[in-house]
Amino acid sequence: MISQTSSRREFIARTTLAAITANVALPSIAAETTLKKYKIITFSKPFRTLQSKETADLVAEVGWDGVELPVRNKDAQFTPAEADEQLPKFVEALRANGGREVSIVTTDITEVNASAEKLLRLTSKLGIRRYRLGFFRYANDKSISQQLAEIAPKLRDLAVLNKELGLRAGFQNHSGNGYVGAPIWDVWTMVRDLDPKQMGYCFDIGHATLEAGQSWPTNLRLVEPWLTAVFVKDFYWNKTDKGWAPKWCPLGEGMVSPKFFTALKASNFDGPICQHNEYDMGKDEMSFYKRDFATLKKWLAA
Repeated sequence: MISQTSSRREFIARTTLAAITANVALPSIAAETTLKKYKIITFSKPFRTLQSKETADLVAEVGWDGVELPVRNKDAQFTPAEADEQLPKFVEALRANGGREVSIVTTDITEVNASAEKLLRLTSKLGIRRYRLGFFRYANDKSISQQLAEIAPKLRDLAVLNKELGLRAGFQNHSGNGYVGAPIWDVWTMVRDLDPKQMGYCFDIGHATLEAGQSWPTNLRLVEPWLTAVFVKDFYWNKTDKGWAPKWCPLGEGMVSPKFFTALKASNFDGPICQHNEYDMGKDEMSFYKRDFATLKKWLAA
């Protein structure tokens, strides 16, 4: 039997998302949302050259609850080959600095193999419960449906391993031609029959807005049951000599709508919200980290 509390939460989620989609006044949901306390973390790629203690100190100074840590072969804090030595150091350094955590490990993993299983077993052993999958790209010499049919079994195999290890994988929706996941719907066709506790989305509202424009509420409604984590960044369209191009920018200066967080708070999502700083911050990175963190907290509190 579904409880009255659960039923009310689901009703509010549907009503709120429908209202946002229709651009009408939102219902009052303050009583339901103020009790939620999300962990706000950050993607450590911009300061990936720092060692474990330096990383923990920076995270604590800004006020984040933890990190999404890139453990992959490019743009990484360290590579999978170094994980046995380095990953425990980062877990311990963050834990020692105010009980912070490695919330998500960002990987190149796209299928079950010896390298993937080794990293995921270490991740599970250290108590890290979420990881981000690597990217798939569409080839031009095969149909889209054929390629999705080839990827789907790989995700199913990963879901089986995740169940054994107590892990949740997240597929980030990226933007750009050729990315599997950019349309949102393509990945949904592959994960809709999988348990969200093992396989889902790292839903990136920046990329979702870039790709879908004003229809991001529809995409959010579609994938909400499979949310593993939420990624936040902002952008605007910039006209260049070569035509229009997206430009990443500080939160609140671009096209991402704060209404996204109203919808998110009305949903059943209770995972980490990850701040991504993908724009050029120059030499004053700390002020931009803190500024975006303050904006994100303001949007969540609204």
